[in-house]
Amino acid sequence: MRDSILKPRRKSRQIMVGNVAVGGDAPIAVQSMTNTKTTDIDATVQQILRLQSAGADIVRVSVPDAESATAMREIINQTQVPLIADIHFSYKMALASLEAGVHGLRLNPGNIGDRDRVERVVKAAKERGISIRIGVNAGSLEKHLDEKYGEPCADAMVESALGHIRILEEMDFHDIKVSLKASNIPMTVCAYRKLAGLVDYPLHMGITESGSLFAGTIKSSIGLGLLLADGIGDTIRVSLAAKPEEEIKVGFEMLKSLGLRHRGVNIIACPTCARQKFNVIDTVNRLEAGLAHIHENIDVAVIGCVVNGPGEAKEAAMGITGGFPVHTFYRDGEKAEKVKSDQMLEKLIDEVECKANAMRQAKTEE
Repeated sequence: MRDSILKPRRKSRQIMVGNVAVGGDAPIAVQSMTNTKTTDIDATVQQILRLQSAGADIVRVSVPDAESATAMREIINQTQVPLIADIHFSYKMALASLEAGVHGLRLNPGNIGDRDRVERVVKAAKERGISIRIGVNAGSLEKHLDEKYGEPCADAMVESALGHIRILEEMDFHDIKVSLKASNIPMTVCAYRKLAGLVDYPLHMGITESGSLFAGTIKSSIGLGLLLADGIGDTIRVSLAAKPEEEIKVGFEMLKSLGLRHRGVNIIACPTCARQKFNVIDTVNRLEAGLAHIHENIDVAVIGCVVNGPGEAKEAAMGITGGFPVHTFYRDGEKAEKVKSDQMLEKLIDEVECKANAMRQAKTEE
């Protein structure tokens, strides 16, 4: 990649979550988590289907009780995306989730009881070929680490992770991925950088409890962007106090911005000024909504005037440059036709859909 700031991707072993490869040379997976009551099967299924539609590679579902574990079997039957059971403290819920057919577990082996209980979970996971994510969180570190370090810090998080890893390795279990999450960006970045040099397991990344859609997107983009630029990270979750679908959108946009994954339309739009010849902000908002169903990687330029417009449009698959009294439509870098303001949005959407259909057809014929 010309002018790349990205370091080579960290070499990690590859594991499977259902049919999704994680680590190695697999694409960085984008995850989210349901926020419905797991026992409300219909609501949970509908949310998972929306996440699937948004592009989620993996979805995590909390299993806090026996009723939720029972519900998981039907939820799995009605969805296609791999589902990870989120387990805290209860080895019985881990066993019940495995029996229900989940594609992965998120648990900390040191927190689910005596060694024999951990062994039962590991044995059941190994028999089914199910991977386990060790999820370390700065807000719930073990008591002895709190006493040792006095406060949450990167070294404490790494020591916690290594302790949990050791438990699984002693049981000859290696289908592991690890996360080290905190709401503090420097702590999170430092912890991941430290652990990345100590183990070869794939890393699931996130800035936990990052906040609202606006603030959380900024915090997550900074924290995860630093790590991704270092070549660190095999799966990501953008943790937002927002609809889970928004986490997927932000995650893909983040990866797209760094050239790490390409999914959906990339709209190149000017920030607007007095030179604009049409309402750029309104056009972009309506264009994003109208093209949300497109999964193909297509660049679209929406520029309000002729200063930067022609140059940006020539680099995109298609674009609009504001003029007077009509605007110029570009296709594949060439001026194609003039378009009036009231026809502009429909023209762009139609052209993108035609391009996407052609790309899908070409892929089918390969």
